[in-house]
Amino acid sequence: MSQETIYTLAGYGKFFILLFVFIVFYSYAYSIYRRQKTGEKDFEKYSNLVLDDSLDSAPLEKRDRKIEKND
Repeated sequence: MSQETIYTLAGYGKFFILLFVFIVFYSYAYSIYRRQKTGEKDFEKYSNLVLDDSLDSAPLEKRDRKIEKND
């Protein structure tokens, strides 16, 4: 293979990798937007974690997990 062919294949490879990453990123962003809009999940309350990050903070979500003790 000539050097020009290798550069051409590398260019196409970079383009398709960039296209794939672009599609994955925007799909994820759209899914977050859709879940926020339908009320399935509230992502705004998670943004407060940056400002209120201490051990004394109230949990954002309740967990219904039981811990069993084995004696």
